[in-house]
Amino acid sequence: MGSQQGGKRLAAEFVRYGLVSGLCLGIDFSVLIALTEWLHVHYLVSSAIAYTAGLVVNYVLSVAWVFRQRAMKNPMAEFAVFAGVGLTGLGLNQLLMWAFTSGLGFPYQLSRVISAGFGYIWKYVVRKITLFRSNRTVT
Repeated sequence: MGSQQGGKRLAAEFVRYGLVSGLCLGIDFSVLIALTEWLHVHYLVSSAIAYTAGLVVNYVLSVAWVFRQRAMKNPMAEFAVFAGVGLTGLGLNQLLMWAFTSGLGFPYQLSRVISAGFGYIWKYVVRKITLFRSNRTVT
């Protein structure tokens, strides 16, 4: 029975993560469009700024609502690891944005949607394993 309950908790957590990720992607995409279209910032610079805005909101909502367990006691260290995972994702995002937009000629908006798909599950798994598990082994 405990395993079944654990599975339900994990499924609920994954749904919450999906909702938060969707909201953060909306923020990311809105900032990307606003900076690129209205302020005429280069799409890669806009993408980095937009991704970072989504990262900060994602962290706040992840610790407040998505993940019930915490592996780290120190919030600053926790944010540093969370941001490190995000920065790795940012590197992947920038590479894919460039490859799809400059390399293949896709509109930057479509490139961002594709790159978001690549990063979604990877970031969930890495953050779950490194930051939001039940045993508090790291300070």
